[in-house]
Formats: sequence, C-alpha cells, structure tokens
Amino acid sequence: MKKFFNTAGPVNQEAHYKIDPLQRWDSEEIFNLIEQRKYFILHAPRQTGKTSSLLALQKYLNKEGKYNCIYANFEVAQFARNDADRGVLAIINEVSGRTADLFGTRLAINEFKNEITANFSAGTALETLLKFISQNSKKPIVLLIDEIDSLVGDTLISVLRQIRAGYDKRPASFPQTIVLCGVRDIKDYRIHQGNNDIITGGSAFNIKAKSLRLGNFSKEDIVKLYNEHTDYTGQKFDDKCFDLAWKYTAGQPWLVNALGYEVTYEMKENRDRSVVITAEAFEEAKNRLVVSRATHLDQLADKLDEPRVRRVLLPMVLNGDAQSNKDDVQYCIDLGLITRGEQGLVISNDIYMEIIPRELTETRQDDFLVRFAPDWVNDDGTINSEVLLSMFQQFWRENSEIWASHIQGYEEAAPHLVFQAYLQRVANGKGIILREFGLGRRRTDLMLKWKNNAGVEQRIVIELKVLKQKDRYESIKQKALEQTADYADKLGATESHILVFDRDEKMGWRDKVFLDSGEYNGIKMKIWGM
Repeated sequence: MKKFFNTAGPVNQEAHYKIDPLQRWDSEEIFNLIEQRKYFILHAPRQTGKTSSLLALQKYLNKEGKYNCIYANFEVAQFARNDADRGVLAIINEVSGRTADLFGTRLAINEFKNEITANFSAGTALETLLKFISQNSKKPIVLLIDEIDSLVGDTLISVLRQIRAGYDKRPASFPQTIVLCGVRDIKDYRIHQGNNDIITGGSAFNIKAKSLRLGNFSKEDIVKLYNEHTDYTGQKFDDKCFDLAWKYTAGQPWLVNALGYEVTYEMKENRDRSVVITAEAFEEAKNRLVVSRATHLDQLADKLDEPRVRRVLLPMVLNGDAQSNKDDVQYCIDLGLITRGEQGLVISNDIYMEIIPRELTETRQDDFLVRFAPDWVNDDGTINSEVLLSMFQQFWRENSEIWASHIQGYEEAAPHLVFQAYLQRVANGKGIILREFGLGRRRTDLMLKWKNNAGVEQRIVIELKVLKQKDRYESIKQKALEQTADYADKLGATESHILVFDRDEKMGWRDKVFLDSGEYNGIKMKIWGM
C-alpha cells in the first residue's frame, strides 16, 4: 500500500505518514501515573490524534509485558442517552469484545458476559465485568476508555459511578489504571439526569489524579511529517510551505494532514512526484480545503450555534471585550476553536478564522451571486475598489435588516459577517482574504490580495468600525486613521479603506451613508459610511 496523509480515523502505522503518537505527550508522566495506580483524564479537540495515541499506548504496554492493556470505545453507547440499561449493555458488549481480542479464549470472557446479561443490572454490570477481568488476569489491567464524553445523562453517571465504586479494589480486583479520554475535561461534563437535574462530571467521578491535554503539532513536527512524504516519494516542498502550514493551522493535526493530502494528491497536477510543491500551490490547497467543507470543518461549524460557544465568539467577531465566563472559554479551548495568544484569546488558526464568518453567513451567501455582476473588475483585471465598496454601501442600505435576521445569535455582528461574506464572493477563488480579529481590538482588519491580468498584486486593506449610540464619527475617525495606517504599512498595502457602520436606529440613512477621506503618516485612506 502506498503511503499518504491521514485525514480519517486513527493512524495506520504502515499506510500513513505520521508523527510517533507516543512522542506527542509526556510518556514518562503517563508511565508514572500507571505505575502509581492512578486514574486520569486525557482530553483534546476532535481529530487531534487521541485515538491514535491511545492505541499506540496499548500496543506499547502490551509489548512491554508488565500489564494487560485494553482499549474500548464507549461511543457505542451514545445513542442511549438517559437510558442507562441500553447504554451500559452496549458498553458491556464493547469491553468484553475488546477483552476477547486480547485474551482469546483463555479468559472465558464471553461466557461471563452472558451471565451478566442474563441477570442484568445497569448499576453494577460494568463494575462486575471489570472485577472479573482483573481477577482473572495474570497481570494488572490498564483500561483505556475512548470517547467517554460522548455518553450523556444517566448512562454517563452510571459508568462513572461504577468505575469509582471499584477504585479501592485495584489492582487485584479492578483495573490498576483507567484513562478517560474525550474532547473535554471531566469537570466540564454537563450531565442531564432523567429528571433534568444537572450534575457535573467531577461530582460523579472524584478520583482522577490528573487531567492531561494532547497538544497540537509543533512546527518541527510539521516539517518532519511533510518530509516523510519527500523521503517516501522524492517529491519536495518549497521551504515556504512549512511556514504557511504553521500559519494556516497552528499545528492542528487534522488540518496539517488535510493540507498535505490536498496538495499532494487531490491537486492532480502534483501527483507527478517530480513537481516541487510551491507556496502558491499550498495557498491554493488551503483555499480548496476551506471551500470543500470537509467533515472536520462541518463538525466545527455545528458548534457555532451552541449558546456557550456564541457567548465566547460573538465578542471576538465584534472585536469587543469578553462577555463570557471562564467555563465557557475553557469549553471553547477544549473544542479547539480558540486559544490563548500573547495578547489574549484568539481564534485557533487562520483556517478557522476564515471558516467562522463563512459558516455564519452561509445560508445567504448566494444572494451576492444573484445581485452583483463583477462590475468591480477593470479591463486589465484589477479591482476597482470604489465600485466595489459603493455597491456594498448600497446593498447594506437596502438589506442590512434582512441579513441581520438570518444570522441568529450573532445579529450584533452582522456588519462584520455580511461584509466578509461579500468580500469572500468578490475573491471567489481568484483572490485571498486575510483577517485579523480578536478580543479588545475594537476593529476588524481585512486585506484582499488580488492579482491582475499581468500578475501584479493589489493589497487592499479594509478596516471595519461600528458606531453605537454613544459613539460619534469624529471621535473615532482619527483613531481609525492611525490604526488602519499601521496595518497598511505592516502589510505593504497598495490602498486602504475604512468602513464605518452606524448602528444608531434613530439616524436616517441619508446621514449614515457618506464618503470621506483622510491621511496618516503619508498613507491616504477613503472612509465609507454605512
């Protein structure tokens, strides 16, 4: 089998380019926790390599010979929700099946499972099964439970409490170590019982010794992973590709692999392994990946409607001050949506930063195709910014209320999101949009990169400002000029614009819509009132 970049499921050691899963965490700490008979948590965002790491740990421990290590995926019981009888029964089948794979017929696990099933009690069945396995194993048992937080309600409560009930019997009559693995730390499990009461995971499982997080790839990991492709096929990457991969993904493992797969396989012209992967090809691969709405990105988008996520992301899109509590923030960090940067909370990577405004306006983006012909493109292939922005100015005047009503939960951010959706349709695969937004900045900086027919690049910087009732235009104009000039200078802009959205409902559109100009440090700018 030819090797390739993995974008689905656990790493296959023979088929996939890989970073050794056991090198991605502190193995010494893991082994110490097992040696000390500790129960602990391993969590990380989806598709970061959790399952691959667990399977690698199982293989290592069983080969080492000190323990019998069992891996089990509890997602099989997700369907049961508050039906603990059905959920625990599914888990019994999963654990016994995995144990049979490890021990064969030596343990008579299937016969014992049948006994448990015949006299089934959801509140004790798992504890009884784990006791039997531990008592009949010549070596201490290490149990790795994957997707634990896919369980919901009474099923999850029952599982956690049965594990806790057997804790004092380890290692002779219960697993020496149990690792609970999922997206979130257990303290963040919100467990709805059948009567709609809510308890947290920590209150049902107060025996964890530690909570460990599986991190992203480092830039060195990205270089190593991509060089595996070079070593295997002879196809080289331009060194700039490594910088772009780090910039686009910040090391998120699925994104790193997906970009690698896109540029080396999906882009058919690059299947010729004598072709060097250029920075331009890598940039195109990123754009194609964003447009594809691959499974990972769809899962990410689904989270945007959750109230806890919305409370964190809305002020970030608005570039305002934080409004969420620390639990909501940690939840979004655990999901992989945001991270803590040098200047506070930021979107985790450039690709997510592009996906979020796209998804929030996705249902109405096609409106732009119907309403606008590309009148903003001159005969020489350059963008005519004045036509582009004046057309949006009129569009916003006519449709701002309609658009705001279709961005449920994010209505306050409608100006930012709608203009980014508009700009995305302008780019339409031919241009590239760079975005900068985050908490406390009180502005959104955008740059449209566009090449004309001769290949000359325009760099059009656009800053978005929102006026509220307490704000007045003249009071923010000078600050906006300074901020935009700084951003334009940093990026080498060929022209610069400021969009000012006035959200005062008492003010008429005749006063809101205007065209002004200004200059700062020799950089001239046009200011568009909306």
